[in-house]
Amino acid sequence: MSQHVVAAPATGMRTGWKSWLSLENRFVPPVFITLILLIGHLSFGILESYPKTLLAIATSILAELVLARFFFGKWPHLASAYITGISVGILVRSPAYWPFALCALISITSKYVLRVKGRHIWNPSNFGVSAILFLAGDAAASLSIQWGNFLAPMVVIWALGAAIILRLRRFHITGTYVISFLAFALLRSWITGSPWMSEIAPITGPEYQLFIFFMITDPKTTVRSKTGQCIVAFSVALVEMLQRLDQVIYAPFYALFMVGPAALLIEMWLQSRRQKAVIVPA
Repeated sequence: MSQHVVAAPATGMRTGWKSWLSLENRFVPPVFITLILLIGHLSFGILESYPKTLLAIATSILAELVLARFFFGKWPHLASAYITGISVGILVRSPAYWPFALCALISITSKYVLRVKGRHIWNPSNFGVSAILFLAGDAAASLSIQWGNFLAPMVVIWALGAAIILRLRRFHITGTYVISFLAFALLRSWITGSPWMSEIAPITGPEYQLFIFFMITDPKTTVRSKTGQCIVAFSVALVEMLQRLDQVIYAPFYALFMVGPAALLIEMWLQSRRQKAVIVPA
């Protein structure tokens, strides 16, 4: 009995640490995105301001609590709301406070209002950021800071992001997009005559780290098959390239805004057809 009593806490401790160190823990993505914020801000001052970021986070969390309770009658896990809020705080630029609150509110509301067959079809922060940039472009802009010639911040973030995405078995999405982006950057360079390095420069910025590790890999808003996920990632990069050729400033956000939901709707339609095909008449 004494051995059992002594062993139990140790087992529990190991289980607890294993649970925390498991990168599938729902608290790990919020910790990772907070590291992006800290590394980026301490290195290059990527935040508009701490109060504006806190406003976006608070708005996201409050909206999540209210809407989840109203629509589903239960209290939600707030990790997703925190990620949305901090993403808005990092990605949005404005001298005013209201775009941060409005963008966060639009992002969370989209999860509950824009649903098809029980699924929200837009990544919340992608929807909110795209909406605020399109509808209030005179009052808000997107983060456009690069890491400059300092590779250390990007290496740290890529290492952490790759570890998390690998454990979540979604690295193929990020990998497909990055390879496609680099290939299309070479094509853009050939078409426009711009140096290839200038065409690939955007992917080294902190906003792209959020995009490739959080937006395009969001499990709730990606198609289910691995092949389909790679096709969607490639398609996002393709649409982004076409928009960049047309001088669209916020090309990655708009590309995902268009391609992601379209892919989900096509998947739902195909599933519906397959289900009807297997129904045998009586």
